[in-house]
Amino acid sequence: MRICGKLCDTREVVMVEAPADRISRVAAIPESGPVEPPDVGSPDVWLSPGFLDLQVNGYGGADFNVGAWGGAEEVTTAVAPVYEHLARGGTPLLCPTITTNSREAILTAFRGLAAALDSDRMLDQRTPGFHLEGPYISSEEGPRGAHPLEHVRDPDWDEFQQFQEAAGGRIRICTVAPEREGALRFIERASNAGVVVALGHTGAEPSTIRDAKLAGAQLSTHLGNGAHGLIRRHPNYIWEQLADDRLFAGVIADGHHLPPSVLKVFARAKGAERLALVSDAVSLGGLPPGRYAGGRFEVLETGKIVLAGTAYLAGAGRLLDTGVANALRFTDLTLREATRCASAIPARILGLENRKGRIQPGFDADFTLFRVPDGGPLEIVASICAGQVLYRGAAA
Repeated sequence: MRICGKLCDTREVVMVEAPADRISRVAAIPESGPVEPPDVGSPDVWLSPGFLDLQVNGYGGADFNVGAWGGAEEVTTAVAPVYEHLARGGTPLLCPTITTNSREAILTAFRGLAAALDSDRMLDQRTPGFHLEGPYISSEEGPRGAHPLEHVRDPDWDEFQQFQEAAGGRIRICTVAPEREGALRFIERASNAGVVVALGHTGAEPSTIRDAKLAGAQLSTHLGNGAHGLIRRHPNYIWEQLADDRLFAGVIADGHHLPPSVLKVFARAKGAERLALVSDAVSLGGLPPGRYAGGRFEVLETGKIVLAGTAYLAGAGRLLDTGVANALRFTDLTLREATRCASAIPARILGLENRKGRIQPGFDADFTLFRVPDGGPLEIVASICAGQVLYRGAAA
């Protein structure tokens, strides 16, 4: 496989050779152009390490979860369609995310995911880990978000071990509200077991946020969302997480979850090396406008997903092709920084910085090729994982 494009950090036009699933050579191309035509790409296409989305619940009518939207007739638990949609959106790598539900539903979801990956090597290569978002989150209105109150509960290490067994050991991220009974001990145990603990759907006091970081928490889940509508101006749990340089921050840059000004401030405060762009995409993303799940949820003309009849968000409907484009337009991030926030930084959070997130010999052959239009999402030219083309656009 020979991939041609402009590197996002240096703007140098290169030819990348990947005879198998790793990069073997990266060579600059003279101004006269490549001697041999590439298999994918061209000198006018941007070439980034493959985008890695740490938080994907579903997309296009398919859901990694079981019965999460209450409309079984409208949502399928098929796994492959979500991966296909993500590839078209420029994301070859993702962490399937299972959210708050009953114990049996979560176990069933993880078993289904694990079985799908065990039977499909490419899906397995595209999955650096699973993300468990809940059920150990706040019960309060606001911080709880759209998670069902009846299934929110205190952390239970034995239950989590059951989830991990069902997942085949693939749970790499767990979102927890640190104010819950037993949460700090849970964070410590999970961190010691190699799980990245994220703080999210929390209304914790700043002191509890600090205690959670000392216990091992490393990440903030979709910072600025899963929060009260009104909080005291300071101190509060958003400022505390934003100011802590030891915490990475995941942010949803879909244009709906965070206003452009807030996204800009978050990017400035965290800096490009502590910021991860995530989609938090849900199964209703990409579906036509209308009401779903018996009328409970609505997809608006803008693609925004809300609890029907309200202004409350009920998940995200845009992917990282939109998130990266918005980061470029709404913040001070450069193209190098914005693409790192969608590739190298998520890889670092997962402890994969020695394999993923860089275009150099020895690293995994995962790539996103794109153009940047004047408006709208990135124009995805190709998505590649382990040297295999997952998606090739019409302009490839």
